[in-house]
Amino acid sequence: MPNSKVVAIHQPNFFPWLGYFNKIARSDLFLIMDNAQFPKKGGTWLNRVRLILNGQPAWVTMPVVRAYHGLRRIDQMQIDEAAKWRTKLLKSIETNYRRAQFFADVFPFLAELINNPTNDLTRYNVSAITSLAGALRLGTSKIVLGSTLNVEGNATDLLISMVKVVGGTAYLCGQGAGGYQEDEKFTVRSLQLIYQNFEHPVYPQNGVAEFIPGLSIIDALMNCGFEQTHALVTASEV
Repeated sequence: MPNSKVVAIHQPNFFPWLGYFNKIARSDLFLIMDNAQFPKKGGTWLNRVRLILNGQPAWVTMPVVRAYHGLRRIDQMQIDEAAKWRTKLLKSIETNYRRAQFFADVFPFLAELINNPTNDLTRYNVSAITSLAGALRLGTSKIVLGSTLNVEGNATDLLISMVKVVGGTAYLCGQGAGGYQEDEKFTVRSLQLIYQNFEHPVYPQNGVAEFIPGLSIIDALMNCGFEQTHALVTASEV
């Protein structure tokens, strides 16, 4: 589509999976949706992700402060510093990935990201996402915080408003959007809708009998290094 401006939108997830960075690679602007409500209950990718621990996929979590009344936006959430979770996470990564091919190259880089001292969830996750995008040569100037945009609305209407306010002509959405997203609204507002359709690549994965998809990008970096991981997240670019 000539002269198109493809916009992708995603919440600021915690050390996300490969598909998240494929979205960054394929978009002209990547909007981080920190202006949405944080889930009051249940698990969320905003503060947890899976890694291989003891040969099995397991959750690693960044604890957040939940002792508040009412609702909060993502950009209002604080990290719970009562637990020494950074030290625990680094120890888990070191113990379980020290035999991975690129551990020596990747671990110091990750340690700096994990040890970020801020207690602001959005700042922490966005700092990690931006640093990872830079290391993978995906471009960082395209990353914009939703909370900096003058937009209103909920659900699909908020997505459309965000795309429109930055001059987007097309919206790149993940394959999980079909259950809640009202596609017809994009057509009405003259926006092209592009489904990501990311096919998870299979790569050499240390310490498992069978490949496990959907893990944090940390797993790919440890097993493949920066250059090969760049190839994994850009393979589906169009």
